[in-house]
Amino acid sequence: MVMRHFGILVPSTNTTCEIDFCRLPVELQVHTARLGKGGNTAFSPSLDIDVAYQSKLLGDARVEVIALAQTSASLFADDYDEVTMKRMTEASGVPSVTSAQAIGRALRALGTWRIAMATPYSEEVIARAKSYYEIKYGITVVASESFGATNSYAIGKMDAGVAQAAFSRIDRPDIDALVVPGGNFPTMDWITPWERQFGKPVVTTNQATLWAVLRAMGINTPLAGKGRLLEQMPKG
Repeated sequence: MVMRHFGILVPSTNTTCEIDFCRLPVELQVHTARLGKGGNTAFSPSLDIDVAYQSKLLGDARVEVIALAQTSASLFADDYDEVTMKRMTEASGVPSVTSAQAIGRALRALGTWRIAMATPYSEEVIARAKSYYEIKYGITVVASESFGATNSYAIGKMDAGVAQAAFSRIDRPDIDALVVPGGNFPTMDWITPWERQFGKPVVTTNQATLWAVLRAMGINTPLAGKGRLLEQMPKG
């Protein structure tokens, strides 16, 4: 058996990513590193110096690719993805991706251009997300609902049922996909049941990040039970 290794950068308050990324076939091994917050809100980007240093350490572990699992960070500057991925790659020597970018690429790969978004994000951050996905990926956020989170750690304790209830309120026939941003929001086990209930793809931060990581590693093997994106493994 050939072991494959990838790295994930997570905010220091995240208690969900390791759980989600450890539930994989044994030959896929995740290595995580934690980042301090660079601002005073639950959704502020992480410290640049931490991103560079922790990327370097993951590079020492000879991972094949590194992902930043902090979707909201990409929404605070137009060039955040480009600058941060360059920082990660220069420090580690391997390709990199951000989770915000992964969501946009995943939605395009699935051919879903009109979405509904249910998220712990504040209304201000949702507005940033709408602009980000429209400008960078041509995706329209048709409807959205905020859970009004203000505490990063508390997001990891939220019941995923609040997203299900939100989608029941905001879903409509002209929406192509349902999106749940938030790497600390535990939703991976809900994706497949939600897709059955609503009859359309569901894309989440950790699911899309995993898809982007696997594509970067040249792995196309479908993963069952984690939604259409990982079951179909579309190119993108």
